[in-house]
Amino acid sequence: MEDFIDQVVLVTGAGRGIGRAIAEAFATLGAIVAANDINPLNLDETVERITAAGARAKAYVFDIAKRMPIEAMVMQVVNDFGRIDILVNNATVEPEASILDMDEWEFHRTMDVNLGGPFFTMQQVGRMMRQQGSGEMVNIASISGRGYGLKGHAAYVASKTGLVGLTREAAHEFSPYNIRVNAVCPGTVGPKMINPQNWDEAELDKWLEGFPQLRLGAQAEAVGLVLFLCSKAAASLTGHAFDVKCGKVIG
Repeated sequence: MEDFIDQVVLVTGAGRGIGRAIAEAFATLGAIVAANDINPLNLDETVERITAAGARAKAYVFDIAKRMPIEAMVMQVVNDFGRIDILVNNATVEPEASILDMDEWEFHRTMDVNLGGPFFTMQQVGRMMRQQGSGEMVNIASISGRGYGLKGHAAYVASKTGLVGLTREAAHEFSPYNIRVNAVCPGTVGPKMINPQNWDEAELDKWLEGFPQLRLGAQAEAVGLVLFLCSKAAASLTGHAFDVKCGKVIG
């Protein structure tokens, strides 16, 4: 796939997990990766992995929970590379607390990172893309924001539900500027997503019965979908939210 050669791709939350996998995938296909995370150690490891493979990446340590750091980050990326062709909003926090137990700080932090972060990042990057006349955006949401629910994660579910709606509205607003916006909604993408304190082996086996393929959602599938949505092959797709749930059957 040659669509991404020399394209500048900004990935938030690229220090680990699916964010790192997305950053590495774009870099492998010839993109210049602007990798963001709040944790400099994790982020440095991501950049080192990419550059060791002969690809190009630079670290941008910013907390995307507030507008001012986002403005500074976007300005720095544009100063470094002259443009931003693709934005992937992946940075996420997921506190485990019920509505009755969650404190105010946890709630606002979840909303600031998971919903405010994508809003202001799309705002700042969208202004750059409007000047360029094109751009691609993908928001990493969750199937929990698509009606599947996630017990004990009310604030997270609310933020991801909002992100799906924000994706749809941004697609409408940005369409006249040739900017496409879509969302990828993964289910569980790996064992690390499961808190071992809340799952025993029998409970996990029972949960997996809902998956015809009897496995956790593959991270590679979510990454592959992000790449597709940012490619020329998906040029007619905008405003959609795509589930990656491994064929889970909902009764």
